[in-house]
Amino acid sequence: MGNLLQNLAGMSDMTEQVIATDFLISAKTGVRNYAVAISETATPEVREVLRRHLDIAIGMHEKIARYMMNKGYYHVKDPQEQIKVDMKAADTVLKIQK
Repeated sequence: MGNLLQNLAGMSDMTEQVIATDFLISAKTGVRNYAVAISETATPEVREVLRRHLDIAIGMHEKIARYMMNKGYYHVKDPQEQIKVDMKAADTVLKIQK
């Protein structure tokens, strides 16, 4: 356990990236769930409320994605660079286990 804590202590950037990635995935799931709920609701009033929530969720996803792009964690337009970031994260996880 001591080694794990020591490894995590020097990983502030990686920890931030992991938290941001998890937040982005959660926001994306929220957008998807609101869209499905809108398509399945029967009343215009509920549909309008869900649409407003969907707009907020889309805005949150956009803010998180922009934050991650500015930090260099997320490369939407450069898949090769994103693969490098993902491989570095995977290597870091493997090192923690040692």
